[in-house]
Amino acid sequence: MSAKKNLPAASAGAEQIEIYGAREHNLKNIDLTIPRNKLVVITGISGSGKSSLAFDTIYAEGQRRYMESFSAYARSFIGNMERPDVDKINGLSPVIAIEQKTTSRNPRSTVGTTTEIYDFMRLLFARVAEAYSYVTGRKMVRQTEDQIIEILLNEFNNQKISILAPVVKGRKGYYRELFVQISKMGYNKVRVDGNIVDIVPKMQLDRYKIHDIEIVIDRVVVRETDRYRIVQSLKTALREGKGIVMVLDPNGEKRYYSKYLMDPESGIAYDEPAPNMFSFNSPYGACKTCNGLGVVEKFTRRSIVPDESLSISQGAIAPLGEYRDIWIFRQLESILKKYKQSISTPFYKLPEEVIHIILHGTKEEIPVKSVKYPGQDWYTKFDGIISFLQNQLEYGGENSSEWVKEFMESQTCPTCQGARLKIQSLHFRIADKNIAQLAEMDIRQLAQWFAELPPKLSERQHIIAREILKEISKRIGFLQDVGLEYLTLNRPMRTLSGGESQRIRLATQIGTQLVGVLYILDEPSIGLHQRDNQKLIKALKDLRDLGNTVLVVEHDKEMMLESDYIIDIGPGPGIHGGRVVAAGSPQEFLLQKSITADFLSNRLQIPLPKQRRKGNGKKIVLKGAKGHNLKNVTLTLPLGKMICVTGVSGSGKSSLIHGTLYPILFRHFFRSGKEPLPYEHIEGLENIDKVIEIDQAPIGRTPRSNPATYTGMFTDIRNLFAQLPEAKIRGYKAGRFSFNVKGGRCETCEGAGKKTIVMEFLPDVLINCETCKGKRYNRETLEVRFKGKSIADVLDMTVEQAITFFESQPVILRKVKALHDVGLGYITLGQHATTLSGGEAQRVKLATELAKKDTGNTLYILDEPTTGLHFQDIQHLLDVLNKLVDKGNTVLIIEHNMDIIKVADHLIDLGLEGGEKGGNIIFEGTPEEIIHHPESYTGYFLRTELQD
Repeated sequence: MSAKKNLPAASAGAEQIEIYGAREHNLKNIDLTIPRNKLVVITGISGSGKSSLAFDTIYAEGQRRYMESFSAYARSFIGNMERPDVDKINGLSPVIAIEQKTTSRNPRSTVGTTTEIYDFMRLLFARVAEAYSYVTGRKMVRQTEDQIIEILLNEFNNQKISILAPVVKGRKGYYRELFVQISKMGYNKVRVDGNIVDIVPKMQLDRYKIHDIEIVIDRVVVRETDRYRIVQSLKTALREGKGIVMVLDPNGEKRYYSKYLMDPESGIAYDEPAPNMFSFNSPYGACKTCNGLGVVEKFTRRSIVPDESLSISQGAIAPLGEYRDIWIFRQLESILKKYKQSISTPFYKLPEEVIHIILHGTKEEIPVKSVKYPGQDWYTKFDGIISFLQNQLEYGGENSSEWVKEFMESQTCPTCQGARLKIQSLHFRIADKNIAQLAEMDIRQLAQWFAELPPKLSERQHIIAREILKEISKRIGFLQDVGLEYLTLNRPMRTLSGGESQRIRLATQIGTQLVGVLYILDEPSIGLHQRDNQKLIKALKDLRDLGNTVLVVEHDKEMMLESDYIIDIGPGPGIHGGRVVAAGSPQEFLLQKSITADFLSNRLQIPLPKQRRKGNGKKIVLKGAKGHNLKNVTLTLPLGKMICVTGVSGSGKSSLIHGTLYPILFRHFFRSGKEPLPYEHIEGLENIDKVIEIDQAPIGRTPRSNPATYTGMFTDIRNLFAQLPEAKIRGYKAGRFSFNVKGGRCETCEGAGKKTIVMEFLPDVLINCETCKGKRYNRETLEVRFKGKSIADVLDMTVEQAITFFESQPVILRKVKALHDVGLGYITLGQHATTLSGGEAQRVKLATELAKKDTGNTLYILDEPTTGLHFQDIQHLLDVLNKLVDKGNTVLIIEHNMDIIKVADHLIDLGLEGGEKGGNIIFEGTPEEIIHHPESYTGYFLRTELQD
């Protein structure tokens, strides 16, 4: 019997991708056909094997085949990629994967650089922009030698002028060697700081003053008969003055002329514009103060003394902590004593003069009592806390530097005001806008600006800019097509959600217009409001209609129903999944028996709560929030409820919660943390005693980090192994079972279990260590066993297996059960952090917090916890969150998923639109009330959920 008979049928007569015997991870030897040139959705419960099929089988095989196309010589540098565990794949096109986890963490990577829009804008400004002087504001001019000659003959006819070559402009120094050099060139006069003087032997200037020096090339009466002499003098002046010449008229007034861009009034000149002059990643364009980052890290009074109600002895100066009998505290005591102040006085009550000395130091010597020689004083200078921290940063070790950075604060660069570019680059303009002002516009405004630009250009500018404008407009259109019109070009990529960065790369791919490619996407709808979902689906269909196959791992109901073909992997997570439980077109799929089909056809639903919670009557009120696009809003959080913050993408949800509320609360409880966005006032902080933010940032960036280490469970497991008789006989301590320190780990891979193959032009590839085969430990360590399992076997266990294995270990069991309760029963304890999705990382963090004893008075902040969750997993998550709220805690969720929104006790809806048109709270109340709000997009989409 042929294997093909077992395949779920795909569209009749269509070309197909045929997969035989896929066994990667938990896949159960599945056979499958996928129709080509269609939009195909792979869905299923979390951990059922969707990513194993899409990425670890199909994409991995596509990548391996690409590598095989290289010559044997090239492959010897790359190393061999392992073949995925699959018998055969037929009909596979070239594969491009657009994943969530590849978001750049580089602060220099922005929306503009990633989409190439900023690169085209740099080219546009280099070729078309007009330069203006940053001193006078006048338009810069450039002249040829002939033009300068004609100006001189017309304007100074029969007048005596001096032709000079500027060699030093606004710089300090002796310039002894320069005068010797000028003298050797045959010149005997120079103009120094406005005065013409003869060059004399050993001539030098005041080293600490700023000087202007020009060589006097010629003094001549301007006549047509002396044209040759004037031309030769002018050429010499331009050569010595690096393209700039200064002319003094009979009244001593100076005029500047240049072959390059120059301000005739002040004499400043710019380099010829080139694309790198507008790049903040190039030394030719970047602001010198912040090196093109737009922000500088500084020590400030607020970062060093976060709580001024404390005294110095109580630890007001955060880097020093509470009073100890050490030299720096004795110095502080002496300073305070001199000014009749006490070390026990609250910091805010100290005179400003004393605070300035404490932070910045004093040149005056202060007497400090000697401990070694009682009655004797040591006279010493005090450099100040900021100078002390600066020295630690510059000369301390790596650990010292990391510690010091905690007391620094990011501030907008004072030189470029956050624009990232040097001052010359910011004075090139097109239609009165510089490139930094365009980068600050959201995509919607930028599209409008470029649409209105052509009539404002001269004919010459229009001819040069035509093709560049076409490319820019096309790319802006792609970003609008995927619902990202609220982003700005200068937005760093690291601040985007997984879904946003994925949609940016999707827009870039649509722009390449490739045909015959298999695209694999990992939940592109993350962070997208239902209103914008249609735009995303249309973009994916456009990609399909070009002649590509689009394979999407997705849980979104609308995406599934709009697709051409659905494949459901299940029936359960981990070892209970890995099978194709249903497949077909949406119409065929709804009639099949699977949990996904039941939810899609509304045979199963997440139930509404019988009644909404009333809360505990207390509240937190945040007044006057106006960071980013927030319009001076007041946020009221009723405590003791499950609160959902909703609104279209870019409406200001993250700015309000992550940018303003959380930093305020964190600073209040922990006396440190980042600076909140601007706000006026906050009330009700006494009503909670702890705040916990659970975001989607990775739990670690290397294979060394995993769920067991993050939750703290691994310390307990290592202690358990160290207590075993075999370990005691061998003298092994808990450190022996750590893969991060020498002793028990495999030294070939240094306990990572994986080796990284660096790819010069592709993402790095991880392969198993050839010595320990991925086990992380050496042979001796693996010989110590608990219930027949080594420490490596324990790390390879799924959470579900670990519950049974550790049932007699209550401390470990509590942490394992917390992971299971948030729907992570399928992951292994030692799964590399780099392989976890954003949603999984968030649930690991949630489990870590759940395993701790809660106070019943905690505020939990979650950012889209449904990421990567199937309908059934959302139900499990809601059970966990409801338990937290029922204990008296408050759960605040930023969410687009209607299944979460409809069960919340209280909704806060922001809008109306994203970007500049957002930033207002348009509704506060229950789900039943929002559906009647005429302007709320959330209410519009929630109406169908509540009425089903």
